Amino acid sequence: MKINKIIGFFIASLLLIFTACEPIVDEDVLENTTDVAGVELSATQSTPGGNEITLDLVTPGINGYWDYNLGQALTDKITFIYPIPGTATFTFTGTLGKEFFTKTIDVQVDQLDHELDQDWYNLVSEDTVGGKTWVFDGGPNPDGRMWWFMSAPGNIDGAWGAWWNAGGDCCPPVDAAGKMHFDLDGAANFTYYADASSGTGEAGSFVLDVANQKLQIIGSNILGAEEPRGNPEGIYDIVSLTEDQMVLYLSNNAGGTGWTWVFKAE
Repeated sequence: MKINKIIGFFIASLLLIFTACEPIVDEDVLENTTDVAGVELSATQSTPGGNEITLDLVTPGINGYWDYNLGQALTDKITFIYPIPGTATFTFTGTLGKEFFTKTIDVQVDQLDHELDQDWYNLVSEDTVGGKTWVFDGGPNPDGRMWWFMSAPGNIDGAWGAWWNAGGDCCPPVDAAGKMHFDLDGAANFTYYADASSGTGEAGSFVLDVANQKLQIIGSNILGAEEPRGNPEGIYDIVSLTEDQMVLYLSNNAGGTGWTWVFKAE
């Protein structure tokens, strides 16, 4: 009898040991706090129909960011000056808890009653709807000037240091006689013309990132973007942008060097 008690105690001890060794699994199950229909977005204008806009995520417990067409704001609320008259669509991307979602809100801009950053006027002119046309500041034949050239890679400070003055010395791009037009007629419109004398252009759009001094062309590309010089994604650093001249730079093109473009207002 005593032996049976000892054996029983030993087995019970083993069970206790094995049970204690089993991991405790505390599973956190993600759940949605609401559905997309329950997410409330707000857009207010400081003046009726004006271009100073505040976008706000009203619903609590949602995380995400705003895409306000000029850039992205990693915050629930942002106030900005919008440069484009007409109906603007802004997008909020976030998570409901266990799934991601996007939701948009429209704002009607009838007047540009708040001044834009000067870079916008330099790029598209004071007549933002009519826009501005840009051409190479040199050429179209080799003329010894610096308007399309190889430069040092990886450093915008070296954008004016010509490693090889391709356009000025011997080898202009095929579209050296072309032009580019920027305007804000209902959208940020970009039109590329391989030849300035041609009436047919290639339509695209653009994003001017004033804060980070970058220009992105979407659906087309700038003059002189032929392989391997340009960026297929259409993103360029702005070296300088004045009313009369625009200098763009790519820090590392497909050829492994930097490249610099110099344009002038037509």
